[in-house]
Amino acid sequence: MRKLTTAIAGLLLATMAFGQVNEEVVDGKKLNKEKMELHDYLPAIHGTVRAKYEYQTATNESRFQVRNARFSLTGNVLPIVAYKAEIDLSDQGTIRMLDAYTRIFPVKHLDFTIGQMRVPFTIDAHRSPHQQYFANRSFIAKQVGDVRDVGATLAYTRKNAALPFILEGGLFNGSGLTNQKEWQKTLNYSLKGQLWFAKGWNLTLSTQMIKPEAIRINMYDIGIYYETDKFHIEAEYLYKKYGHSSFDDVHAVNSFVNYDLPLHKFFHKMSFLVRYDMMNDHSNGLGMDETTRRLPITDYARKRLTGGLAFSFSKAFVADIRLNYEKYFYKKGGIPKDSEQDKLVIEFMTRF
Repeated sequence: MRKLTTAIAGLLLATMAFGQVNEEVVDGKKLNKEKMELHDYLPAIHGTVRAKYEYQTATNESRFQVRNARFSLTGNVLPIVAYKAEIDLSDQGTIRMLDAYTRIFPVKHLDFTIGQMRVPFTIDAHRSPHQQYFANRSFIAKQVGDVRDVGATLAYTRKNAALPFILEGGLFNGSGLTNQKEWQKTLNYSLKGQLWFAKGWNLTLSTQMIKPEAIRINMYDIGIYYETDKFHIEAEYLYKKYGHSSFDDVHAVNSFVNYDLPLHKFFHKMSFLVRYDMMNDHSNGLGMDETTRRLPITDYARKRLTGGLAFSFSKAFVADIRLNYEKYFYKKGGIPKDSEQDKLVIEFMTRF
């Protein structure tokens, strides 16, 4: 781990000494490093509001909920220095600070990020709420592979190459967002690679090591999707292995198809969606029984079939209405959580 930390620090110093190029892309803006106009420094304000109504058919219960009310600031203070700060004023009724980082672009194609961020791992868990296809996240994105932490990453991007790719790697505390004062003997790490190997095709491979308490957990993920102007077809598999045989290996799958039908009146388009996802018994790695040396079950094994429609007022992921029905299948003895049962969901998502 010390060698890995030293290597990342050395790479950063070497790239900063390498020099600068004339142009760079910082948070979507093409900047001339010799001259920046005033508007290049002005922060961009973004936000996502997701409000929904849910009805659980199994329990005959319903509720309204503001799932997200996110606000973020992004911008540049120098031609090679950018930043982001994001807060969710209503993450299921709780205020949470999400992203808070500085990003440096020492040379073309390379960036270094330090601060609080989502760990580079999987496809679906890395999507922001406004980029989700369904009202509720997949099991991979919500239970098995969702990690946001404090640390540092390096990313190398070549989107204009003959075979476009992105390589990312990082070191993280492993104690989450609220325990940043804790000292760590072992840092977590994550590695992720994305390759666009043919028109419309993406292959994503990633691995991550976490240590929530005393047990080391290794995760491996492979995902692939195919995308056209009307179709998005995606499949992802995650394998989770616990140290010292403290819990059975976890397997999780997420697969879905989205088809867009253009409309020309009130809505810009209508999307038809079908998803199948599953996971077996899962533990978050906390609360080991000192007698048996086994971890408890956090989420019981289940399968889910989701069908839905999405209506977009403008281009996708700006102003959408999502209608989903989720059908759950638990194995014998599985205990469903209060919000993990058959349900109808109507969600309004607005991105600005």
